[in-house]
Amino acid sequence: MIVGTAGHIDHGKTTLIKALTGVNTDRLKEEQERGISIELGYAYTALPNGEVLGFIDVPGHERLVHTMVAGASGIDFALLVIAADDGVMPQTREHLEILQWLGVKAGAVALTKIDRVDPARVAEVTTEIQALLAGSTLAGIPIFPVAANLPQDNGTAALQQHLHGVAQSMPPRRADGLFRLAIDRVFTLPGHGTVVTGTVFSGQVHSGDRLALMPAGDTVRVRSLHVQNRPAVSGSAGQRCALNLSGIDKDAIRRGDWLADARTFTPSTRIDVELQLSASAGLVLRNRSPLHVHLGTLHQLAHLTLLEGNALSAGDRCRVQLLFASPVCATPGDRFIVRNAQASTTIGGGHVLDPAAPARKRRAPERQAWLDAIEQMLNGDGFSALLQAASPGSLRLSTLMQLTGLPADALPMPPDAQTIATGASEQDKFVMLSAQWQSLKTCAINAVTDFHARFPDEQGVDSGRLRRMAQPTLDNALWLTVLTSLIEEGTLQRSGAWLHLPQHAIALSESEQLLAQQLLPELAAAGFDPPWVRDLARTHALPEEQVRQLLRKLLRQGLVYQVERDLFYHHQRMRELAALMATLIAQREKEGGPMAAVGVNAASWRDATGLGRKRAIQILEFFDRVGYTRRLRDAHVLRDGGLDWF
Repeated sequence: MIVGTAGHIDHGKTTLIKALTGVNTDRLKEEQERGISIELGYAYTALPNGEVLGFIDVPGHERLVHTMVAGASGIDFALLVIAADDGVMPQTREHLEILQWLGVKAGAVALTKIDRVDPARVAEVTTEIQALLAGSTLAGIPIFPVAANLPQDNGTAALQQHLHGVAQSMPPRRADGLFRLAIDRVFTLPGHGTVVTGTVFSGQVHSGDRLALMPAGDTVRVRSLHVQNRPAVSGSAGQRCALNLSGIDKDAIRRGDWLADARTFTPSTRIDVELQLSASAGLVLRNRSPLHVHLGTLHQLAHLTLLEGNALSAGDRCRVQLLFASPVCATPGDRFIVRNAQASTTIGGGHVLDPAAPARKRRAPERQAWLDAIEQMLNGDGFSALLQAASPGSLRLSTLMQLTGLPADALPMPPDAQTIATGASEQDKFVMLSAQWQSLKTCAINAVTDFHARFPDEQGVDSGRLRRMAQPTLDNALWLTVLTSLIEEGTLQRSGAWLHLPQHAIALSESEQLLAQQLLPELAAAGFDPPWVRDLARTHALPEEQVRQLLRKLLRQGLVYQVERDLFYHHQRMRELAALMATLIAQREKEGGPMAAVGVNAASWRDATGLGRKRAIQILEFFDRVGYTRRLRDAHVLRDGGLDWF
């Protein structure tokens, strides 16, 4: 269990922690000289069951609320410290409000400095505290009068016994999620290198693990770790960890960063949240209002865009989008607080909905349905609603893992959901309902059927054109998987580059079949420089139009490709040319030469094929025309799909 202190400055938080643990959390020289906490302090004490109880001591000064929030993020138990002589003070109220926004529901009150007042004052402040807590998430928590500066203080002993009992009975946090730790401190340890500390929000970490420093995305390795101030081989959710890292310098890390499983986050400058303003906020928020946002251990300025209504008044709640100047990382359900533009007052808080929100169509009904589905997931209703709200083929497995915080093997898949693999990695897998998968296939079949009705003399349609007709926004790899499934089922057939229904075919007469048996071997034998129609007609003593019409029928059957009006290539030779193009581009990328970023130009293509410049350009223009490549300045680069086009 992690205990976090809260309370006004000079109410005895650090003295109390020292009495409970024997550790002075004011480690800085300036803190010891001035007698106030400036930075977060940490202390640990052993429990009777062998576990360790951790404490985070936070500063109470009004100008250090941002540090207090960083310390309170991720705690299990709040220890609200109130001095008997002062009673409830401004930061007492603000810290209590922050604890509520952060969702802390377990705690106790330490009524300190009772040795400085009479029993009547203790009773008066106790009543004041009970009134303060009434109606809050901490209503009814026990109050312990203590004199922590006195040895053998009975109140301190009673508080310690209570904390130990709660810690030993608290169930452990779920540890099967993707690992993430919110960094609240970074330093260099002589002989060891860079060390970061923080609270583990989810998952587990082991010595030797490779993690991502987010949002930067740098990869680091865990050399060793301490858990709850003890050497360990692993740490898990709910524990304080210190990780000794290799592969990164201390100056590259700051408070507010995350150490996480690389699959956990996609950094974004926009997050959609549900925000509630405090009833005492004393202001109205409108579009573009600036707010200081505290999320995890991060503190950053953001501007607000309302997703509902035109204004957010004190005491109200609504969905908003927060726009940050630099990327941040979050998971749905993460709690945050906001302070006013001057960072002088806490004015509200809420929880994250979508950590990678769009810049456009923020108020669209489909968008609101998506946010509703996330809310249902956060309320424990699973993610069936997410799959229903997502457009077919739009929800990747990697995105679902980030939304749930769970690895693929721990996802509670609905019975009517399925994973569609379009490649080897999780990034190449999509999750959808069976009805959605069937809808994609039906859409493809309907588009082919419509094409046949409009162009009955055509053999079929290529996959790229069919996607533009049926599902122009669908991921190309997923689209090819849809087509492959239909072909394997026999619902679709492929003839060369053309997709068509099984019953749709271009028939050749007996004489055309005999002529085709002569022309196709000639085109194949000619390699990359086939004869023109006029040459074929002269060789076989036939009219040019007869040869031309036959080759067009063979084109619709996918047996030849038409590069120019009267220039046809055998399908196998064209595939060889396409493979040569892919090989050339791959070589240039490997070499990292000046052509690596822009593909193949006419001169290099001419040299590779051994053709003349004019013919080389004709083939390049054909590749561009059919969608295999695209023109980029003076060169040609591959489009998605590659050789699948052929």
